[in-house]
Amino acid sequence: MSAPTPLHPTNPRIVRLSHEDNVVVAVDPIVPGAAVEGVTASARVPRGHKFAVMAIPEGAPIRKFGQIIGFANRPIAPGEWVHEHNVGLGEAKGDFARDYRFCEEARPVAMVPEAQRATFEGYRRADGRVGTRNYVGVLTSVNCSATVARFIAEEARRSGLLDEFPGIDGIIPLTHGTGCGYDIQGEGADILKRTLWGYAANPNMGGVIMVGLGCEGLQIDRWKRAYGIEESETFRSFTIQDTGGTRRTIEAGVAALREMLPAVAKARRETVPASELMLALQCGGSDGYSGITANPALGAAVDRLVAEGGTAILSETPEIYGAEHLLTARAASPEIGHKLVEMIHWWEAYTARNGGEMNNNPSPGNKAGGLTTILEKSLGATAKGGSTTLTGVYRYAEPVTAKGFVYMDTPGFDPVAATGQVAGGANVLCFTTGRGSAYGCKPTPSIKLATNSEMYRRMQDDMDIDCGDVLDGVSIEEKGRQIFETVLRVASGERTKSEGFGYGDAEFVPWQIGAVM
Repeated sequence: MSAPTPLHPTNPRIVRLSHEDNVVVAVDPIVPGAAVEGVTASARVPRGHKFAVMAIPEGAPIRKFGQIIGFANRPIAPGEWVHEHNVGLGEAKGDFARDYRFCEEARPVAMVPEAQRATFEGYRRADGRVGTRNYVGVLTSVNCSATVARFIAEEARRSGLLDEFPGIDGIIPLTHGTGCGYDIQGEGADILKRTLWGYAANPNMGGVIMVGLGCEGLQIDRWKRAYGIEESETFRSFTIQDTGGTRRTIEAGVAALREMLPAVAKARRETVPASELMLALQCGGSDGYSGITANPALGAAVDRLVAEGGTAILSETPEIYGAEHLLTARAASPEIGHKLVEMIHWWEAYTARNGGEMNNNPSPGNKAGGLTTILEKSLGATAKGGSTTLTGVYRYAEPVTAKGFVYMDTPGFDPVAATGQVAGGANVLCFTTGRGSAYGCKPTPSIKLATNSEMYRRMQDDMDIDCGDVLDGVSIEEKGRQIFETVLRVASGERTKSEGFGYGDAEFVPWQIGAVM
């Protein structure tokens, strides 16, 4: 990536990402008549959007990041604005066939010597894993118990149960819209069971209450047997029907919390290595700067974390579509690479049978920010994963056991994707955004990274880090260091902007898949 050219009214700043590119990205708005790369602009080009610096024949590939992001659907002259009016995926599939090059770029990681490794202050749990927060969750087996779960949490807060336990971060009701009306032996049921178990077992949870109705498809007793869960001082469960209705269940829930909180409050932070971090990677409300500033900077932070022995989870399969070959080339084994490709094929079939297509992205907001095709968005999104070897590929909400850089199959919708990652064990999350996503993710703290300084200033109450200064000369490596150090502070207890607002109670959204009956 070349540095932006100096700001001048008739010579606006642009970024060229590769010498192979036939478009550049406008850092500043380009007005008709402005000179850019020796080419005169023939139309206005908004900030974050693309500008043709050479003639592009109809059907020819559009290249950004040195990669194909689409094809010209008509001749594009030098100086034109390049966007959805003249770019599409086209029918030239042969021109876009990805070479997966399995494992060709996999390299051993240069690990930081143990004596020099970073640390943070975390909660060491009984199973050996480390939490960054100490929450109590009120989970539900079915939507029919969602209101009662919320009432239990509200009554606990109203009665001041936490006043004498300042070491507990909060009591969170984690409700959802399913749990019944589906094939109880099917894929959708398996996903929900994994997700609920993953949240109950996440190291950021000090204690859990599970509330059901009683007659639902997802039976709590069967779920407990499947995962070997026993009632204890930090896990309790009951159903509304067996307990005697709404009022009695609320009373039972509050009583269970009252008994549980002293045990949860015993947890104390201690110094632990950064290798205990499992970082979820998310991007939402992306723009034309996402793949230039925040995403590659987060990728640099991921490389640091992996070198420390930690784990980072990339996800959102529809938003790596067209860039998956960059990941398969980094796979530690052919089996890992092929598992990722199989997931891509599943999504192609899934969208087709539901009358959709993989290029239903970018969203209107993404397009307004300068992204034109899913290929362009995916290339930028994949940059969050840094450059190290891909050591594992996981199904949605599957427990992540590998160290290093891994992948989890999730939808692109941020709350659903992050829910899967947290269920997989993520104890901290970084979320890049260019348009300005307002998001939190209890029990896992969410660090918001702004791709551009204008949005950061406008939404500074929601954004934790401004990555827009990369466009002003701050290096990707330096910004990655800043992100990594922020992750360590947040993991040690520093509050993020979304935590300050209290985001996270409503963002638990398990992936609902299959027929609702």
